[in-house]
Amino acid sequence: MVDLRFGRRQFLERASALGVMIASGSFGASAETLNLHLPGPPSERPLTKAFPQKGEMILQRTRPPLLETPFSVFDKGVFTPNDQFFVRWHLADIPESIDVTSFRLSVKGLVNQELSLSLSEILALPRFEIAAVNQCSGNSRGFFQPRVPGGQWGHGAMGNAKWTGVRLRDVLDRAGVRAGAVQVRFRGLEEGVLPATPDFMKSLDIDHARDGEVMIAYLMNGEQLPILNGFPLRLIVPGWYSTYWIKMLSSIEVLGEPDENFWMKTAYRIPDTPGANVKPGEKGFKTVPISRMVPRSFITNLSAGATIEAGKPTLVRGLAFGGDSGVASVDFSADGGTSWTPATLGTDEGQYSFRLWQINFTAAERGPRMLMVRTTNKAGLTQPPLPTWNPGGYMLNVIESTPITVS
Repeated sequence: MVDLRFGRRQFLERASALGVMIASGSFGASAETLNLHLPGPPSERPLTKAFPQKGEMILQRTRPPLLETPFSVFDKGVFTPNDQFFVRWHLADIPESIDVTSFRLSVKGLVNQELSLSLSEILALPRFEIAAVNQCSGNSRGFFQPRVPGGQWGHGAMGNAKWTGVRLRDVLDRAGVRAGAVQVRFRGLEEGVLPATPDFMKSLDIDHARDGEVMIAYLMNGEQLPILNGFPLRLIVPGWYSTYWIKMLSSIEVLGEPDENFWMKTAYRIPDTPGANVKPGEKGFKTVPISRMVPRSFITNLSAGATIEAGKPTLVRGLAFGGDSGVASVDFSADGGTSWTPATLGTDEGQYSFRLWQINFTAAERGPRMLMVRTTNKAGLTQPPLPTWNPGGYMLNVIESTPITVS
């Protein structure tokens, strides 16, 4: 059970501080920077510790906040620490304070009974927990060539957490979904600065919304959600990109027809092609809303330019995730993809979670080496050897390469 009084006090203190910083535009970014090794300049990003409930983060943008997780964090374990979990908001007007005693989650639309649920009522529902990767649709956008507009993320716009809350299905059942329901639309408390800015809303098909895995979280890795990650409630859509993971969830609406709001009809759409791949400059292709994540894997304990010793065993480790399906296997190559060796997988925390892997190899000859890793998910989908491209800079999952030197 969450102590709501403690949560309210902590939230008001830290959210108030956030409001002051947004108003002043001063975030105290340190003079220290981090090189994301992007293919084009600028590749350096400032580091900051100025945001409430956050440790050291890569500052991509101040308003609305875009904070990237330093990649070294991913070598610490399967779950990403809350204080270094990436942050991505769409609209700049984020509430400076929330009174959890008066906060309500509304359920309306095509239902038998409209609801206005307090946090206490939500906490009283059956508890559900799931491990799931939260990944921005544009994670790794900075590596697209030719470059595309949007936040130039490195690989740190992702994180894995154990989410605790209630099934969305249980909330919908309490309201009673009426015949003819097609989709469920979700809205949070963030708003645009200008009245003409479209409200940030996303929708799921009714069967997906009721599948028993989509949930409303109030805990993240066993702790209260940080304000910047969606306190007090966040929608969790396992296996789907984080554009659907509405933060500060405040409204659920059951629709009798497909949602055509801006964020579904116009934004976050991808080419309806294999891998969402088109040629740069290509026009006239059909698009669909982005949805399911694709498999990815990374080396986390060796970075580009690292040096290892010839003739000595070297441990290489990293993480993988299967997108919308579990990790079936991870393969490692120490010769630029000429040959591949199965890696040893760590504990399976669930099909939507990061999964750790490791392998030992010995390089006999000195000189440059290209290390590579690829994963195959349980649906049989493997990372591609060549990068895909689309104008939104979405869904990059090419096999990652790490150049090192053997001395």
